[in-house]
Amino acid sequence: MTTPSSIEAARSLLRAAARVVVLTGAGVSADSGVPTFRGPDGLWRGHRPEDLATPEAFARSPETVWAWYRWRRSVVAECRPNAAHIALARWMMARDGITLVTQNVDGLHERSAVELDAEDSARVAPILLHGSLFRIRCRDCAYEREDRDAAAVGVPACPACGAPLRPAVVWFGEALPARALRLSIAAARRADACLVIGTSGVVYPAAGVAMEAVSSGARLIVIDPGETAFDPVADACVRMHAKDGVPSLLDLATTPHS
Repeated sequence: MTTPSSIEAARSLLRAAARVVVLTGAGVSADSGVPTFRGPDGLWRGHRPEDLATPEAFARSPETVWAWYRWRRSVVAECRPNAAHIALARWMMARDGITLVTQNVDGLHERSAVELDAEDSARVAPILLHGSLFRIRCRDCAYEREDRDAAAVGVPACPACGAPLRPAVVWFGEALPARALRLSIAAARRADACLVIGTSGVVYPAAGVAMEAVSSGARLIVIDPGETAFDPVADACVRMHAKDGVPSLLDLATTPHS
């Protein structure tokens, strides 16, 4: 249960930090209506997501994989950033020294800058550990681009080499993008505080970003309505849903101490 003292303790830690790394997971987007695509309600035409989000599935039936991802795009495109996304974006625009790292592929962190009509949207641009639903890349070469066409059909071909294009997301069994992971770990090692929002801490190597920050001396703040794997090493736990906890925490934690 969250108490005023636990929120104030978390605020104090953020105010004292010159550099903060923020790690977000599915919980930050739950109140935007982004489904998890797992469990009984996550089934799609008799397929499990785990059977579709793999290189093997794409090799076996790229048409089926593309149909699922276009359906996912159409669902996520109707979602809007919630109060957690907006509060976090405002906070990042108001102070320096914040690096946002997300496991989410829904693009809602990026869209929060649009919602706020931010002139410098790069300030709130996250490091994408798991890629983006709205980008595609070549199966064989380095070609990659933005793509938001949920109404397209078939399997697009790479204009550079002719190989099939695929969603630019990390599938089961694949390594995280090397550059994104490198930048995330570097930010974690520099951080004075790490703010974890809406992730259980059981998915690695993403969860390792927060643990790297702790190992490097950062103070750890967790916002989640339930218990997480980070709790034993956390300095403050705010037991609230992201849409309530993030605005409550960041409202008075904008400016660090000089």
